[in-house]
Amino acid sequence: MDPAQYQIMDAVEDSMWWYRALHAEVLDALAASRPDPGPLLDAGCGTGGFLARLRQARPDLAAVGLEHHLPAARRAAAKSGRPVLRGTVHALPFAEASFAAVVSLDVLCHAAVDPVQALPELRRVLCPGGVLVLNLPAFDWLRSGHDVEVQNARRFTARGVAAMLARVGLAGIRLRYWNSLLLPLMVARRKLVARAMTTRSDVARYPAWLDDSLHATTRLERRLRAIGIPFPAGGSVLATAHRP
Repeated sequence: MDPAQYQIMDAVEDSMWWYRALHAEVLDALAASRPDPGPLLDAGCGTGGFLARLRQARPDLAAVGLEHHLPAARRAAAKSGRPVLRGTVHALPFAEASFAAVVSLDVLCHAAVDPVQALPELRRVLCPGGVLVLNLPAFDWLRSGHDVEVQNARRFTARGVAAMLARVGLAGIRLRYWNSLLLPLMVARRKLVARAMTTRSDVARYPAWLDDSLHATTRLERRLRAIGIPFPAGGSVLATAHRP
C-alpha cells in the first residue's frame, strides 16, 4: 500500500469499528478452531493492530508478525510488543511446521500478492493439525475506490476461497460471510452515492456516534450468528482450515 495508507491504518485500527469487528471475528474463529498449543503467525500484520489485540485477549499465546513494509513492521513490533520480521508471504522466513496457527487478514487480495504462491507457504509453516484463518474482501461487484486506494486487486466468494484452500491440501474448511447487516449500506455508499470510481479509502476516523452505531451492528450480527441465524452474504469472507 501507499505509505500514507499505513499511517491512516496505524492511527485508527485500535478504535475504528471495522477493525474492532474484524479482530473479534478472528478471535472467535481461533477459539472455535481450538488450535494446539503453540505460536501464532500474523502473516501480513500491517501496523500491528491484530497482534496488539491478541496480546490483550491472549497474553499467554506466543505470536510473531511478518510484514513486507519495513516502517509498518517496526511500528507493529512497537505497538504489539511482539517480534515482527520483514518478509513476504511468497517466501516465509520460517521452517516447515513452525506454527500452530497462522492468521492472514486482507492480504491475499493485494495487488502485490499472488495467492497461488502465498497459500502453499501459509500451509507449509503450519504444524500438522494447525489452523489457518483468512479474512478477505467479498464479491468483485463491490469493488470501489476503496479497493483502488488500498491496492486490492481481487475480491472473493466463499466458494472460490474454499476451492483455493482445497487445492493446497487444507482440510476441515469452514467459511462464513460477515459484515452482513451492513452490506446494504456498503452497496448504497459504494454503488449509489459514489457511482464514479474514486480513490477514497473507507479507512478513516468516524464521528463517535457513527462509529459506535456501526460497531453495535456488528456485535448484533455476532449474537444472531451465535444463535444459529445464517448470513448468506456480507462484505467480507472469513475462512478457517486445518493442515492434515
